[in-house]
Amino acid sequence: MPLLTRITGPRDLDRLSLEELNQLAEEIRTFLVEAVSKTGGHLGPNLGVVELTIALHRVFESPRDKVLWDTGHQSYVHKLLTGRQDFSRLKMKGGLSGYPSQAESEHDVIENSHASTVLGWADGIAKANQLMQRDDHVVAVIGDGALTGGMAWEALNNIADAKDRPLVIVVNDNERSYAPTIGGLANHLATLRTTDGYERFLARTKEVLERTPVVGRPLYDTLHGAKKGLKDFIAPQGMFEDLGLKYVGPIDGHDIEALESALARAKRFGGPVIVHCLTEKGRGYQPALQDEADRFHAVGKIHPDTGLPIATSGADWTSVFGDEMVKLGEEREDIVAITAAMLQPVGLDRFAKRFPERVYDVGIAEQHGAVSAAGLATGGVHPVFAVYATFLNRAFDQVLMDVALHKCGVTFVLDRAGITGTDGASHNGMWDMSILQVVPGLRLAAPRDADQVRAQLREAVAVDDAPTVVRFSKGAVGPAVPAVGHVGGMDVLREPGSDRPDVLLVSVGALAPMCLEIAGLLDKQGISTTVVDPRWVKPVDEAMAPLAERHRVVVTVEDNSRVGGVGSAIAQALRDAGVDVPLRDFGIPPRFLDHASRAEVLAEIGLTAPDIARQVTGLVAKLDGRYERSTADAVDAVEPARD
Repeated sequence: MPLLTRITGPRDLDRLSLEELNQLAEEIRTFLVEAVSKTGGHLGPNLGVVELTIALHRVFESPRDKVLWDTGHQSYVHKLLTGRQDFSRLKMKGGLSGYPSQAESEHDVIENSHASTVLGWADGIAKANQLMQRDDHVVAVIGDGALTGGMAWEALNNIADAKDRPLVIVVNDNERSYAPTIGGLANHLATLRTTDGYERFLARTKEVLERTPVVGRPLYDTLHGAKKGLKDFIAPQGMFEDLGLKYVGPIDGHDIEALESALARAKRFGGPVIVHCLTEKGRGYQPALQDEADRFHAVGKIHPDTGLPIATSGADWTSVFGDEMVKLGEEREDIVAITAAMLQPVGLDRFAKRFPERVYDVGIAEQHGAVSAAGLATGGVHPVFAVYATFLNRAFDQVLMDVALHKCGVTFVLDRAGITGTDGASHNGMWDMSILQVVPGLRLAAPRDADQVRAQLREAVAVDDAPTVVRFSKGAVGPAVPAVGHVGGMDVLREPGSDRPDVLLVSVGALAPMCLEIAGLLDKQGISTTVVDPRWVKPVDEAMAPLAERHRVVVTVEDNSRVGGVGSAIAQALRDAGVDVPLRDFGIPPRFLDHASRAEVLAEIGLTAPDIARQVTGLVAKLDGRYERSTADAVDAVEPARD
């Protein structure tokens, strides 16, 4: 009987011998490769933390002791050891989340899947424990990549302030976040990996000197008093201890016995302790170890033996952007690129290969990236900062007060905008078009297809006196959606069938095919519709108000929060222009959305062509005074289109 099937909770680990624990680790790796290859998910990071997770749950008593994970994509082993071994629907609707989830287990404390936040959480929980006089332990697991984020160091500064407040920080050092970790901290940790530890040196010195009569002990005390200088000479781990944090390590992150010993010592210490563990991302799976890009950080469905994708899709939005960036780089020497530890995921790897001296990876530090971009622009170049839409939230203040206030020509390219689905609430890029509406001077483009990505990226980098934003979706990009006409700077995608059309349907970004489908359904109800793509959704095109005035109803459809989004901006523009036309905005409701496929999430929130067409039909019918009859007819006519 496999050992893994006998693990229903952390305390089941207590009965296993060291030999059995090592066997369990191999079983877990086999399970992860087989399970994740069928569903996709974060494979490499979890293969690297198997022994570390086992040791954590042997030494600490979750859920009484709080084990916190940053960023959370390395929590699959934690799920297995806390009774969640059905990975058949990982990241799918009704299945396990790809991150810690409070709804799944009492062992999951925080659901953060944005990096560098866990130490702040740990600081707060430890303070609460102290105030409430609880003797619970708090353990924060953070990767070396996440330590490149400024929030982590803000938290460390506060954690070190209380020498008697128990808190264990486990640094999972695999030299990689998505790609190899870079920067000053990475160099510091690399030095620690290759230098004999001061504690071992001091222990050997103490043993010798205490056997030396008269002068032995005083000499040892002198050496111990010179700890900082000696330690910095032997190993620069003094950086942590200068903050007031006890340092233990480096520890072999795949040696369960050594890990348990180090964690037990840290647990007993009674104050803040850093346990530095060296792990290997992708350990035990040769295809991952051979992947130099990111060690199978995240994979789709793959063949478990070869690691090769089972199916390939067409061109995706990211690759279209990446290819166009290379062309721009060849045409303009002033184009530079910025990434926040995600060179390959945001499509800048081709640009980096072609122009390595013109790419800056700032680590997991979006705030710094935005300010640095402002500095680059001030210095005479045009930076393109490519980042997931959900991660731009972190740099809002810098976009506002550093880039926009100083009228810097910086282009932000937001990948994974709108509903992304399977990565859950924290990864949906559903806030960018709302939060950026308040930034003076900022211009925001939402391309509808690959051709528009190329065109609008070029338009964006041509602006040198204000920030520009280009946002696009996750996954495969569909066929081109041609314009049949133009009004101002907007593209008309469908002309109305009458001189006095009923509906002006404003299509935002990748939802253009859906909006054309809505127009077709409305046409079957005798409702004449103009479909227009504004292309640049901020500022609202001056031609929008006159165009809206020629219609009876304005409908906006966007892959963004309805609160403060494009629909709200257009409504305000119509009010300012004195255009009194009813407006109905369709978008994402202001709530966090559970993980599921993009199509399932859109259906759940009613952002589908049949749902929208039915509501618009009812709205037009109400204007005609024939609401009840027409709404019933609309439901009968539209509902079959769901299939």
